Amino acid sequence: MHAKPSAIIIGAGVAGLAAAIRLAVQGFEVKVFEQADHPGGKLGYFETEGYHFDTGPSLFTQPANIEELFTLADEPVEDYFHYRKMPDSCFYFYEDGTVIHASAEPEKFADELYQKTGEPIEQVKKYLSTSEKLYEKVANVFLNHSLHKKSTLWKAPIGKALRTVRPLHMFSSLHQLNASHFKQQKVVQLFNRYATYNGSNPYKAPGMLSLIPHLEHNEGTYYPEGGMISITKALYKLAEKKGVQFFFNQPVERIIRYNQRVAGVVVNGKNVPASVVVSNVDVYFTYLRLLNDHETAKKILKQERSSSALIFYWGIKKEFTQLGLHNIFFSEQYEKEFDHIFRLKKVFSDPTVYINITSKCEPGKQAPAGKENWFVMVNVPANVGQDWEKMKEACRSLIIEKLSRMLKTDIASLIETENILDPVLIESKTGSYQGSLYGTSSNSRMAAFMRHPNFSRQIQGLYFVGGSVHPGGGIPLCLKSAAIMAKLVQHDQQKKKHQ
Repeated sequence: MHAKPSAIIIGAGVAGLAAAIRLAVQGFEVKVFEQADHPGGKLGYFETEGYHFDTGPSLFTQPANIEELFTLADEPVEDYFHYRKMPDSCFYFYEDGTVIHASAEPEKFADELYQKTGEPIEQVKKYLSTSEKLYEKVANVFLNHSLHKKSTLWKAPIGKALRTVRPLHMFSSLHQLNASHFKQQKVVQLFNRYATYNGSNPYKAPGMLSLIPHLEHNEGTYYPEGGMISITKALYKLAEKKGVQFFFNQPVERIIRYNQRVAGVVVNGKNVPASVVVSNVDVYFTYLRLLNDHETAKKILKQERSSSALIFYWGIKKEFTQLGLHNIFFSEQYEKEFDHIFRLKKVFSDPTVYINITSKCEPGKQAPAGKENWFVMVNVPANVGQDWEKMKEACRSLIIEKLSRMLKTDIASLIETENILDPVLIESKTGSYQGSLYGTSSNSRMAAFMRHPNFSRQIQGLYFVGGSVHPGGGIPLCLKSAAIMAKLVQHDQQKKKHQ
């Protein structure tokens, strides 16, 4: 009998959980060390006075990424996890009173945009069809393969991908591409917002990001029963079922390497051996703290950080029939807002406000009867030492003023409970450097290629997953990072056997 090969995962965020499941299925004995007392990383949860709040990501797309893990593990997903497709992807509110209900059906969505803004139906359908092609031919190559290994790239249909790409996708900003396609400013703004999906600026990020709307408007958005935390719970339960061992409140102190090979980690001053180590920690902190490699850490910082978020979790003692699960209240000066976030590193005086209300999908369960749980978020710069106490106070007033005006209701008087998450807390709770939600931004043409690979070139047996490495941040991409890593591990293990 051969002893099972051993793998250690550092961090039990979504990518860490998916990595643990995949390596357990490959036959590894897997241990996960997590500094917090619970799994999930940014995908956390809390409850207060009958109000339930997911703390982090609030949008669920591409459930196939999760189902794939259950198929691999040979477990029925329905025993762990239930979700349903939403009829609308988002409600958009503009200062002039225009409200757009973005249906999950492209036909209906195009018709709504025509009715509310006068944007020709054909233009919308054409845009979404191009978005789908880009996603199928380009994103699938870049999101499912390592961009940093020739062996995997040869297998990828690169030729097809390149034939789909137009100069506008590469050499224009997302805003330029949208402005050249749509006549109506409101529609341009609506499609510009997709840059924020990976913490980027639509006036700088490449037109290639126009493939993101495909996820919401062609594939659709979903609601996981019990809120987003049910994703964490399902993956954690599946990992345990596959024999993964979890160690909470046990931060890894450093990664042990010997002769350019990984040998394990140090936890509580003790060596824990392993032949494979996977870091689900922000790649900057992995180099700085766990590898004591200040040079490489410094190089990672040359790339611009993504934006962060300021989140107010409000228990609201009223129901708003005009709101849905996802709601966006647009700024009138969108370009100025992004200039403040990325160049001036400040909060803009007229921020775009996003509200997520899970009690819309599970009334009486996610909030007390007749009340709503509001997850209220604005995009803010990463933390570079701003006075956050002052900024939080200012931002809170701006948000309340904006929502009270646009919803014609005194919002302040309805707030029953309040909790706040800012970039400083995001960094301390989840280990994201400067509180940037997606690691680095995509504000340059080559950003996709600049992201750190899912493996180490210097240290054999060391791999990386999560939002700060390839292919990027957000739940679908974090899950894909685990899939890419698992393929690389499998390939390297087979190579080792034949040596």
